[in-house]
Amino acid sequence: MPKMKSLRGAVKRFSLTGTGKIKRRRKNHRHILTKKSPKRKRRLGQPTLVDSADERRIRRLILG
Repeated sequence: MPKMKSLRGAVKRFSLTGTGKIKRRRKNHRHILTKKSPKRKRRLGQPTLVDSADERRIRRLILG
């Protein structure tokens, strides 16, 4: 049976932490930033963890 391939788009969007959790970027930090408060923009710049409900599905996409 051939090897399972990882979904390259998912690999570019998500990364694994040292403890095995999945890290992602936040949405809404690309454009239309003038109406967003500085506090909100700072928070949007910080990466966060993927929700546990989605973690299994994304791990399958990343690891193939």
